[in-house]
Amino acid sequence: MKATELFDLTGRVALVTGASSGLGVRFAQVLAANGAAVALVARRADRLAEVARQIGAAGGRAIAMEADVLDRDAMMHAFDAAEEAFGTVTILVNNAGIADRNRAVELPEADWRRVLSINLDAVFYNAQEAARRMLSAGKPGAIINIASILGLGVAKGTVAYATAKAGVIQVTKAMALELAFKRIRVNAIAPGYVVTDLNREYLSGPGAGMTREIPAGRFGEERDLDGALLLLASDAGRWMSGAVVVVDGGHVLALPGLR
Repeated sequence: MKATELFDLTGRVALVTGASSGLGVRFAQVLAANGAAVALVARRADRLAEVARQIGAAGGRAIAMEADVLDRDAMMHAFDAAEEAFGTVTILVNNAGIADRNRAVELPEADWRRVLSINLDAVFYNAQEAARRMLSAGKPGAIINIASILGLGVAKGTVAYATAKAGVIQVTKAMALELAFKRIRVNAIAPGYVVTDLNREYLSGPGAGMTREIPAGRFGEERDLDGALLLLASDAGRWMSGAVVVVDGGHVLALPGLR
């Protein structure tokens, strides 16, 4: 089989959260470039509209829907709009998330709750909704949760973020166990530090020294996740469920929590 056939997403409908910036934009563009119709979801309507325009200009199909992943009603409407435009969502990319750098003894309760709500609760609720709709439509599908190497190991100042991402990994495995028989695959990507517009200034400045801890000697680029995304979204990964695909230049090997 040719690679173009193996990774072809023609006829699939994808919904990507956090699709107005960073990795979310890249994920949406890659899915669309490989044939999927894409529903873009985020809070910033103007940026979503621009991403949709870019995808359309490149020959893809996309719609933009403003929604906060914490607003379950808004997310229901987003799934409804995707179905009305393209059909049942058969690829969900749970990408929306926030970072936090507080030490455990200094972490305010409100910050803890916000990180867990966005990075874990919303991931489960969106995956749950996507699975329910796939089951109702009798369609196979793929749910891809964006975790992190900090869900596998830890670093100082990441207690809320690392806890949430570890939860994402366990949600992925638990849902995979229940849904694989129904032809719904649930997998996760655990990226290392990938340079995006959101963190470029930090990683090229105060955080630049972290490359010394990465065996590959560099931070990731957005395109470094393309292969993992397409593997899990397409028939190339049709016998993968409950997997956590680590894409980090070997960084996880040096995390203190795994030594």
